[in-house]
Amino acid sequence: MESKKKALEEESWGKEEESWGKFFRDVLVMYLVSALVMFLVFVSICYVVFSFFLASEVVSGSSMQPTFEDSDRLIAVRRFTPKRNDVIIIKAPDQANAMYIKRVIGLPGDTVQSKNDVLYINGKKTAQPYLNNKYQKADHLAGVTYTNNFKVKLKKNQYWVMGDHRDVSNDSRRFGPVSRSSILSKVVLRYWPVTQISSNFY
Repeated sequence: MESKKKALEEESWGKEEESWGKFFRDVLVMYLVSALVMFLVFVSICYVVFSFFLASEVVSGSSMQPTFEDSDRLIAVRRFTPKRNDVIIIKAPDQANAMYIKRVIGLPGDTVQSKNDVLYINGKKTAQPYLNNKYQKADHLAGVTYTNNFKVKLKKNQYWVMGDHRDVSNDSRRFGPVSRSSILSKVVLRYWPVTQISSNFY
């Protein structure tokens, strides 16, 4: 009788142990499924956001120095209205499947003129604080202008864009105005390098 009771106790313990094991397996499976669902939701949200609202870009080249350096990493917004001095990403007008980073200087209908390194928009002097850099100073010490002289009248839907490193930038001075459809996004944040995180590019 006692051995039978002991056997029943052992059987009961075995079932209880099996029950606890099943419980922990079920919890683990639920946790893994929940984690997978959350991951897929997160990936889907990121895909939608970066497909329609934001863009992650990497600077290549020196045309926007010293505002941006080669390999800087940026976040840009896709939906915006271009304004003067915005830093933008455009489709390269003179190179297939390439993009340029430039600054908006002239808006549709503007008359844009650069004379002796002074910018005039519709006949009014316009400050360019982002050009106060070592490259401009070096040119002035050498007795040359940082921005070549030009004057242009923009038509409807035309934007004049230039790089901050005027000596090397391939921009509207070479390929002319760009259309609104060529403007892809506006830079709103530099997140890399972390020591240079910024949202102010003026």
